[in-house]
Amino acid sequence: MFATPTFDDLNVWAALPLIMLGLGTCVLLIADLLIPKDKKLYTAVLAAVGVIVSLVLALAQATGAAEIGESGTAFSGIFVADQFTYLVNVIVLTAALIGILVSYDYLKRTGNERGEFYTLMLFSAMGAMLMGSSRNLVMIFVALELLSIPLYILSGFRRPMEQSEESAMKYLLLGAFASGFLVYGIAFMFGATGSFDLPTIWQHAVGILNGDMPGQATLLIGIGLVLIALGFKVGAVPFHMWQPDVYQGAPTPVTAYMSVVAKTGGFAALLRVLATGMGVVSDGNAINAWQDTVQLMAFITLLLGNVVAVMQVDLKRLLAYSSIAHAGYILIAVAAGGSQGTQDAAVQAALIYLLAYTFTNIGAFAFVVAMERNDTSGTTLDDIKGLANNNPGLALAMAIFMFSLTGIPATAGFMGKWFVFKAALDANLTVLAVAGIVTSVISAFYYLRVIMNMYMVQGDARPAMKLKPALRTALLITAIGTILLGLQPYLMTDLAQDITLAIVGH
Repeated sequence: MFATPTFDDLNVWAALPLIMLGLGTCVLLIADLLIPKDKKLYTAVLAAVGVIVSLVLALAQATGAAEIGESGTAFSGIFVADQFTYLVNVIVLTAALIGILVSYDYLKRTGNERGEFYTLMLFSAMGAMLMGSSRNLVMIFVALELLSIPLYILSGFRRPMEQSEESAMKYLLLGAFASGFLVYGIAFMFGATGSFDLPTIWQHAVGILNGDMPGQATLLIGIGLVLIALGFKVGAVPFHMWQPDVYQGAPTPVTAYMSVVAKTGGFAALLRVLATGMGVVSDGNAINAWQDTVQLMAFITLLLGNVVAVMQVDLKRLLAYSSIAHAGYILIAVAAGGSQGTQDAAVQAALIYLLAYTFTNIGAFAFVVAMERNDTSGTTLDDIKGLANNNPGLALAMAIFMFSLTGIPATAGFMGKWFVFKAALDANLTVLAVAGIVTSVISAFYYLRVIMNMYMVQGDARPAMKLKPALRTALLITAIGTILLGLQPYLMTDLAQDITLAIVGH
């Protein structure tokens, strides 16, 4: 007779932040129908409260401040409850909370204040959280769609503006192709190993890559197709083509949000698949089917992202190519995770980088929101000349973000790069680490040019309008977070130190 599993059997409490966010989002969807069009502040507040509740639970899990569920698996083994999951949840929920603050005033002044915006944002956050906690390939696909579909809609939220609609269409079409690659890759991996479960795939991959079992070509094709799909999601070269146009055409708060959440979800799934499913060690020797490919992707991503960013004069496109470049830095950590003995340190470095990037990049886009006029003008380098004279606080915040993206000491960005380069050196990927350092020097040109225009060039730049409390709070949180994580890196390292992703389930 079939026995109905209990809450304890399912370990439901381990997924409590995700469950609470899902319930809160469904309640928000209904509640918004009852909120008048001129009172959408209540919708934003309800969304923020839901995120804060989930964030508090996620922090309690990540820091061990409360025993919420048990580490291990949940929901019949398809959900992983471990330190990696907890930290991904913290990153995504932090990005969602700041994203709500950045969005409210923008939506109001552009006449796009519709409650479904926040619902879509939170559903997308759920998808990113699921990508970090999935131990099953089918679950990863479902999570990817839950992450992506709301972002397609949000990209076109400023309809009937042609730029916004065009960005949504490009993102949808190319995203659909990426989803197709993922499904096809999953099918090949299942054909080679007979399982969707990542630890089971790992067990079969040992024999397959050793040559003891058939299906090596099938497995390698599957890995390649999955890399293409997730490479698209994180904006890695050569799967980056969508990113500059979508980032420029989408509403700026959406760009700020997707630049962090989509990247976090994509890298979380990539690390799960490669480190847990394909981190193959046999007889003490690493048999790695993907490290060289990821190294090549990281190198060309670093090079193209930073070099092309030098030529940009629009801040949104500059930050789009900057985002591509930063995907390259995180890919260095992913590649380092393919070397025996450095898997855990590499995964920790990747998540530390993503946490630092969350504050820095959303803050930079929040600055663009403050400068952008309702007709989307006001975002070029010429439009920020002399800003420090008229609004020194806003200029200082942007300077902090630019220093952090460059990797200047005492900022979160410096600590993120430090751990990534250290992981690469520990994995004997010296050439890749040197490439990261050299391209960081290149990036200093276009990041410091932004600061120079604000402080050293004559002009009369001003924000598009007086900064409202929500946007001002978002800028303050991101600026303080960027400095605090740079001066007190243990706030990040303590959360990441217990991550042992590479051996989960083995």
